[in-house]
Amino acid sequence: MSTPRVRFAPSPTGRLHIGNARTALLNALFARRTGGTFILRFDDTDVERSRPEYATAIEEDLAWLGIPPGLVVRQSERFSFYDEAADRLRSMGRLYACYETQEELEFRRRRQLARGLPPIYDRAALSLSDEDRRKLEADGRRPHWRFKLDHRTIEWQDMVRGASHVDCASLSDPVLVREDGTYLYTLPSVVDDIALAVSHVIRGEDHVTNTAVQIQLFEALGAAPPIFAHHNLLTTASGEGLSKRLGHLSLSSLRESGFEAAAVASLAVLVGSAESVRAVADLDQLAELVDFAHISRAPARFDEAELDQLNAHLVHEMPYSAVRDRLAALGIGGGEAFWMAVRSNLTKVADAVSWWKIIDGEITPEIEDPGFTKAAAQLLPPEPWNESTWKTWTEAVKRETGARGRALFMPLRRALTGLDHGPELAVLLPLIGLEKAKARLSGAAA
Repeated sequence: MSTPRVRFAPSPTGRLHIGNARTALLNALFARRTGGTFILRFDDTDVERSRPEYATAIEEDLAWLGIPPGLVVRQSERFSFYDEAADRLRSMGRLYACYETQEELEFRRRRQLARGLPPIYDRAALSLSDEDRRKLEADGRRPHWRFKLDHRTIEWQDMVRGASHVDCASLSDPVLVREDGTYLYTLPSVVDDIALAVSHVIRGEDHVTNTAVQIQLFEALGAAPPIFAHHNLLTTASGEGLSKRLGHLSLSSLRESGFEAAAVASLAVLVGSAESVRAVADLDQLAELVDFAHISRAPARFDEAELDQLNAHLVHEMPYSAVRDRLAALGIGGGEAFWMAVRSNLTKVADAVSWWKIIDGEITPEIEDPGFTKAAAQLLPPEPWNESTWKTWTEAVKRETGARGRALFMPLRRALTGLDHGPELAVLLPLIGLEKAKARLSGAAA
């Protein structure tokens, strides 16, 4: 058996949101696990709305997620293939010309509903004579073209949904070609899946009904249909649908907000599945957790609070080598000692900036008892300091003042950092240094 070939087929009409990323990741991780090929196919036949800058941004988003495609294809460069397929379908009598306006179609739809009939196209165009068509075209009408469905039940074994079927007698013959000669999604998609030897079509469940139509198209064009997997869709935490036009949870905004790609990928893939949602730093490991047969049928909610938790887990485990350059770009010094001191208090890497300001910048200390902090300042040992300095110093302060427990440690923390929470002072104190520590304990901004 040949290795799998899958495709992610976005329209470059906006930025990718997390729901798009779910589909891209499920495709890419399936290809990764099976040694297959991940294809990025831009469905850019809508020349008015498609933008090259969006196409570039999509490739950047996929690269950030760690899933660059093995092949990139643009439908706008493949119109000759669609023209050839359309001509073949016309010659077979499967693609037929229709001349109704939108208003006429809407009137018929309402009339059918009023009669208790399904609002599907009645195939009136098939009864037009050549003379009828000439007259309509002489009146300025241009045809749109519908694919004539066989009125039979189409069945397939879905990798997510199991045994699936659609009765095509309940569907209108779909329009494949508009009046201006441009193509709707369906025909180019099938033609390209055939040409690119796509073996598995992994996409959202909003395409389930399309599947029956597309299977008939595959068969009409003499090709075996691929294997289908229709996964559940992501919503916002409040249950709203996602829209790239509205900017809901776009990958670019998540990236700019400082989230780790691995956290975003983990939540996008594991939410709404049988697997517990957890942070998985390695894509190979994440790929092993993808089981299409155990993806829920219910919509899955993408909660940014949960993303915060996953991101924090990843950050807490990051070695200094993984963040050295990022910290430098943020203007953060202190080396590995600083990173190891603060990482367990961070949600995002960029949160380290605030702690570096406490180390290297100027703060206003909180002094509740000036006498206590003055006494503590006088007991500071000479440098050099290390992680044992804190214990040595606080034991001396305890002996001198009699303070112990929270009454000992909290006033020192507030004076040294201006906060009542944070990393262990045993590791912060050597980074703050003797000069700043003395100044802050005396109440001076330092």
